[in-house]
Amino acid sequence: MAVRQDASTGQLIDDDKPEAVDADGKPTMALKVYSPYKIYFDDAAYSISAVNETGPFDILPKHHNFITLVSTCKLNIQSPTGAQEFEISGGLMHVKSDKVILFLNV
Repeated sequence: MAVRQDASTGQLIDDDKPEAVDADGKPTMALKVYSPYKIYFDDAAYSISAVNETGPFDILPKHHNFITLVSTCKLNIQSPTGAQEFEISGGLMHVKSDKVILFLNV
């Protein structure tokens, strides 16, 4: 068991945790994009691109824990089923342990 301590947070991280991968072995993360009345995306993804107050950003598998308010933008999702793009008017994004949740219309 390879456990290490993250230098910035002090959190213990288990490096032996198997990462999620697609059929070709490419790393993925769980992504859910939803609003109070609709689920826009709930599947594995390679990346998600959005914009917050400081500018454009990307989330990839193994990203550090992260939370942000997402600005009005074109949300771009790359997934094993293909690329998808959504016009959004803002939301709240939470990233933790290869799980990304984006709650829209906040």
